[in-house]
Amino acid sequence: MRFSNPVFQRQWNTFRSNRRGYWSLWLFSILFVLCLGAELIANDRPLVLSYQSELYFPVLKVYPETTFGGMFETEANYRDPFVKELIEQDGWIVWPVIPFSHDTINYDLTVPSPAPPSSDNWLGTDDQGRDVLARILYGFRISVLFGLILALASSVIGIAVGAMQGYYGGWTDLAGQRFIEIWSSMPILYLIIILSSFVVPNFWWLLLIMLLFSWMTLVDLVRAEFLRCRNLDYVRAARALGVSAPVIMFRHMLPNAMVATLTFLPFILNGAIVTLTTLDFIGFGLPPGSPSLGELLGQGKANLHAPWLGISAFVSLALILSLLIFIGEAVRDAFDPRKYLQ
Repeated sequence: MRFSNPVFQRQWNTFRSNRRGYWSLWLFSILFVLCLGAELIANDRPLVLSYQSELYFPVLKVYPETTFGGMFETEANYRDPFVKELIEQDGWIVWPVIPFSHDTINYDLTVPSPAPPSSDNWLGTDDQGRDVLARILYGFRISVLFGLILALASSVIGIAVGAMQGYYGGWTDLAGQRFIEIWSSMPILYLIIILSSFVVPNFWWLLLIMLLFSWMTLVDLVRAEFLRCRNLDYVRAARALGVSAPVIMFRHMLPNAMVATLTFLPFILNGAIVTLTTLDFIGFGLPPGSPSLGELLGQGKANLHAPWLGISAFVSLALILSLLIFIGEAVRDAFDPRKYLQ
């Protein structure tokens, strides 16, 4: 990859020189893209089927059972032997690699749930007979999307607050710091538990609650950078020319503070994923039944006789967090000015 800006090119070369971080970025990107298309990999509906010389795409559209010669107007249950036989008599079916969705219960198990790994369920099933690999795939997507949205939203708020404190200084900075000290001392976990007793938490509800506190992560970094730059010559010259404060802050001063922001983003994403997993583990996270790594860890704790539950969730979570840490270390090295002074 080539950049027209020599600074970006130098930073990219430094990032690539960290082989662990570079390949972690590739692996994380591949896993994330695969999870975005989880319905095409793990689903209890066929990808495509042919019936009476016509093609159907159940993974994208709902078809009633009567479409395939059945008796009911409700959605066809493609795992029903009767429906499968109707289709295969005059057509064919192409299933996903994992023929189970995150909430599909396997009623054909030969042993009680949770069932150990088998040719049907590669990582076994949970205590309700649902495929563990499918739940990990969907849970990975939820965790990463939650972390990405939270990291980006909290970064925007944190940068804006830190920029205003550092640029204006004085009473603005003093009042902002006192508010952050008070707000950051709030017991976040207890607040979430209390709020969960009034409102059933969901993805966006948890995101909003976490956003109320996570924005403070970058404030001090951005504030310090703006305090350093507010009296430099180019800022004074911009003020003298009548340039507005927002333009000075976000067009001229913000690029200097983006280095610290970008180096912290992978670690903020890491923390957001850990927080969601923790809340799901203790039962105050996503609604019951949602695919979650924390919920799977909780099942492993409750079913010590089924070690594949805890091991699968632990390895998946450890892989995500390790990749993000390696990426964060590589990004930090790429933006470290000392690398170019040696």
